[in-house]
Amino acid sequence: MDLDAFVAAHRAEWDRLEQLARRRGRLSGPEADELVALYRAASTHLSTLRSAAPDPAVVGRLSALVARARTAIAGAHDPGWRDVARFLTVSFPAAVYLSRRWWLGAAFAFVVVSVAISWWVAANPSVQASIGAPEQIRQLVEHDFENYYSENPAGSFAARVWVNNAWVAAACLTLGVFLGIPVVYVLWMNVVNLAASAGLMAAAGRLDIFFGLITPHGLLELTAVFVAAGAGLRLGWTVVDPGPRGRGEALAEVGRATIGMAVGLAGVLLVSGVIEAFVTPSGLPTWARIAIGVAAEVLFIAYVWVYGRRAVLAGEVGDVDRTARADTLPVAG
Repeated sequence: MDLDAFVAAHRAEWDRLEQLARRRGRLSGPEADELVALYRAASTHLSTLRSAAPDPAVVGRLSALVARARTAIAGAHDPGWRDVARFLTVSFPAAVYLSRRWWLGAAFAFVVVSVAISWWVAANPSVQASIGAPEQIRQLVEHDFENYYSENPAGSFAARVWVNNAWVAAACLTLGVFLGIPVVYVLWMNVVNLAASAGLMAAAGRLDIFFGLITPHGLLELTAVFVAAGAGLRLGWTVVDPGPRGRGEALAEVGRATIGMAVGLAGVLLVSGVIEAFVTPSGLPTWARIAIGVAAEVLFIAYVWVYGRRAVLAGEVGDVDRTARADTLPVAG
């Protein structure tokens, strides 16, 4: 192909297309038709250039022109604060509310197993001895457990806690597609760590210290982990039983909602991290620290139930906006 001849032959069309694209809001009917026709022609020219004479300068200019023309024809989507508000008041709470049976079930199982293991550790000195030497356990229950929350600057500690918990939640959400098995493993590891500490503190008669330090941030933090685990388990079950939809369509819908939950839960875990870094080790009375944690938990649950239930009743499933989804063909029931 003679590039110079090709450009010379079509330059007038491209210039006219650029002129019309700039006037997109003030076009007459015939001009709008002309814009569409020139856009289609320019798209064909761009495809031809890319395959036969991929000159970077010409291809770059024509690519930008085709993009502007497409925007002039179809309109631009500006996410802005409208999509942020929709995510916070519709998509995220709807996704959490829809998976409530899964994460409430995960929470119930977590608490029951944790209590059982804690009692087992506290009641059996042989189990305690298998966890650590007497000196190590004494150091943990009398110093390390409490000092953990205040030995580092609050800001850096909050960031570290947030990142760690966000990774745990993300693992539950994304690995759930493997039939939920990795989610169960993540929950089990958290149960073991928490229950072992609770059992050792109970055996030393310091269970009040344990709950006084864990409760302020732990309520919201564990709820976020339970929500992530429930969503991951729901995603894994969708692989097994997609329902009346095709498996690909069902996984796409639940998967998009699950990934969106990762963003929302990152914000929830940020709040719990701030509480853990600034409230848990503070000089406030124990009742005040626990009250702050309980208030944060109640606000989150109320947020999910009010906004989530309303969105679900309106037909939302926690997915992206309908205009951003791919079209699907109807199927026979």
